Amino acid sequence: QVQLVESGGGLVQTGDSLRLFCAASGLSSYLAAWFRQGPGKERQFVAVISESGATTNYADSVKGRFTISRDNAKNTVYLQMNILKPEDTAVYYCAAKTATMPSYHYWGQGTQVTVSS
Repeated sequence: QVQLVESGGGLVQTGDSLRLFCAASGLSSYLAAWFRQGPGKERQFVAVISESGATTNYADSVKGRFTISRDNAKNTVYLQMNILKPEDTAVYYCAAKTATMPSYHYWGQGTQVTVSS
């Protein structure tokens, strides 16, 4: 069982930066991703990182502004968010899966990010 715990959310202004953290024992063995769900919106993919950290992929809406990374020695995945916009306001969720799982099996409780204009 992997228990994901997110942290790092908060209230910031347009153009600011924020770093999210996702930690779990054994997380280094899992592919990890960030999703977000804005007010009145469906949950959407933000970024994903391979188990080794060698491969990443991003939603078009965050490319060039967000960076996903991981420190497997600390069993932690990060989401560095720069040049934040009001439309980035959402609850951000960390998710994890093994290579053989068809979908993300483990989810965190979410952390709120609010970007004021």
